[in-house]
Amino acid sequence: MLRLLARTAVLLLAVAVGMLLTDWAFAALGWQTFDIHWASPLAFVLAVVVFAVAQAVLTPFFAKVARDNAPAILSAVGLITTYVALLIAVLVAPDGLDISGWLGWIVGPVIVWIVTLLANFLLPALLLKNAVEKRRQDADG
Repeated sequence: MLRLLARTAVLLLAVAVGMLLTDWAFAALGWQTFDIHWASPLAFVLAVVVFAVAQAVLTPFFAKVARDNAPAILSAVGLITTYVALLIAVLVAPDGLDISGWLGWIVGPVIVWIVTLLANFLLPALLLKNAVEKRRQDADG
């Protein structure tokens, strides 16, 4: 049970980091097509949760469909589910996240996908490292 909670926390944190970095990258480039609405932070949290749930549900489904019908696109399942999950998040929580234009819908999901992928690999290692260091300090002192 603890492992499931840890994985869920890492996934939610990775999704939030992916969306935040995408928003900041778009803002730095002057593109207004991927915007987090900072005026309503709870709506952003809802968008993160909806995105994470949608991606968790859709990934096995799209993987099975791709494996059965088009094995050549199996490697793109993560990107496809990111796009669909962002679409669902925007529809469910429009006050938290706004995506518009071709840059928002083409470049945005790619950045979210890459950052979320990296965060899913790096966050557990960083959290585990911190936990081990804390345990060592507690044992020493």
